Amino acid sequence: MEEIHKNIKSLLVGTLLCAVFSILPIVAQAATLYFSPSSGSHAVGTTFSISVYVSSADQAMNAASGAISFPSDKLEVASLSKIGSIFSLWVQEPTFSNTLGTVNFEGIVLNPGFTGSSGKIISITFKTKTAGNAPLTFSSGSVLAHDGKGTNTLTDLGDANFSIGVVGPATPEIVPLVQEAGTPPAPEIRSPTHPDPNRWYAVKDAKFTWDLPKDATAVRLLVGKIPQALPTVTYTTPMNSKEITDLDDGTWYFHVQVRNAKGWGGVSHFRLQIDTEKPAHFDIREIPREDFTEPKVPFVFDARDKTSGIDYYEIKIDGKSTDTWKDDGSHTYTTPTLNPGKHILIAKVVDKAGNSLVNSAEFIIQALTPPEIMEYPRMLRSGDVLFVKGKTAYLAGKVNGWLQKENEEAKSAAIEIDDKGRFILTPNEKLKEGIYKLWAEAVDERGAKSEPGEKITVVVERPALLRIGSQAVELLAIVTPLVALIILLGALLWYGWHKFAALRKQLKKEVRGAESALHEAFDLLKEDIREQMKMLEKTKTKRELTQEEEKVMKHFRKHLDDAEKFVRKEIQDIEKGVKQ
Repeated sequence: MEEIHKNIKSLLVGTLLCAVFSILPIVAQAATLYFSPSSGSHAVGTTFSISVYVSSADQAMNAASGAISFPSDKLEVASLSKIGSIFSLWVQEPTFSNTLGTVNFEGIVLNPGFTGSSGKIISITFKTKTAGNAPLTFSSGSVLAHDGKGTNTLTDLGDANFSIGVVGPATPEIVPLVQEAGTPPAPEIRSPTHPDPNRWYAVKDAKFTWDLPKDATAVRLLVGKIPQALPTVTYTTPMNSKEITDLDDGTWYFHVQVRNAKGWGGVSHFRLQIDTEKPAHFDIREIPREDFTEPKVPFVFDARDKTSGIDYYEIKIDGKSTDTWKDDGSHTYTTPTLNPGKHILIAKVVDKAGNSLVNSAEFIIQALTPPEIMEYPRMLRSGDVLFVKGKTAYLAGKVNGWLQKENEEAKSAAIEIDDKGRFILTPNEKLKEGIYKLWAEAVDERGAKSEPGEKITVVVERPALLRIGSQAVELLAIVTPLVALIILLGALLWYGWHKFAALRKQLKKEVRGAESALHEAFDLLKEDIREQMKMLEKTKTKRELTQEEEKVMKHFRKHLDDAEKFVRKEIQDIEKGVKQ
């Protein structure tokens, strides 16, 4: 049965390839399969990624396959990724075996094929296991031209070699040399600018220091790309430090050798890694969803860094706290459970030197259908138990019920639903008098939520007896001050009347006294005037009064009588006013 399955598969593959190859006639040209990067140094227990590329610059190709070998004692495949691949159809899905140390792939590029020097096929993430050299090779491969004949244009298979080891911070790699006895030992190199040989730094200027023996007569230095090179630049005046500026990005090695009177000593090598460029590419793509109510949304993070590689991502959703996420090789990030609505994801990809690139994506989570409140009391008495019945369209999950009294903070409770989606909302505590708003939201088994349902109003009143008592208290609260005010007003009126009566009595007494005094004064005045008149009349007997004197006396008597009448009348008016 297995043999028949293989034959059928081979037949289908052959048929498909023939159909693709027969589209256009093309003249075959050279093609290459290669790795990028093709070298590097990595510590035991870390991961690194390489990509497999095809180069077919002069001729369109439409199919390629390959079998990759790697040392299974040094490396193991952590994951394979097809993201960014030029293949649109896979005859054989990329597979790997960590036991055999192999990776296999076979795919097709549909019409019009691929032409170029860097067509990405797959990415491989390795995890280092033990120290040593880890070569990668193609044990087989093919690149088929888009010429209608399926011509294999592969002329070269690239390889790669990686150094795996345990390198501690600031620990120089010392290569033992055959040296004369008594010569200086290999010095220990330190770097204040790039202290850890296993880390990447975004610093182009490097400084190195080392200790010099007392009998040193010269030093040799060298900075370059070869890990175990011998230094060639001689300084006859011994120095114990060196600064190198404006180094290019990449992995460098600094070499030091010291000489004394016996000759040149051992050589020390120090690795430094520089990456000052931000990641070259960062694309965020939402993976298509069949159900837009799904509260966890997956995204593909496609990021590339040509030098140090991608380290981690910093992700912030809707401006909330930042989460750090490391890619496991799948390049797929899934958001935590989110509420329905419009969201924005802002992600920053950070390479191993700390350089970063930011991108963002907007997405929408649709809300579930809100639950419906079926039965509820519009009015309750204080102390009664509230029962609210409702129904949701979802048979799995729960309902969140919300209760809010007037301007107070809303309280929520999770409510279980039965197999028909029905639920009963009952607060844990009895309700006090007031006006309450109540609503509910559906939550399914995935954590997806609905918008809040329609809000209902429940009025809670006091019991009748308490209400009557309260009304009586309220009435007394109004009547008591009013009665007190009336009593106070009556007291004030009585006091005022009493004071007025006393005043009037006193006034009458004074008026009578004034009248009596006035009468006495007028009587005395009149008596005095009569005496004066008598004297004038006696004068008249002696001599005749002049006409003018007669006239004055008549007027004087008349004015005196008029004044007495006027004063009496005014006193009588005052007495009448006091009596009223």
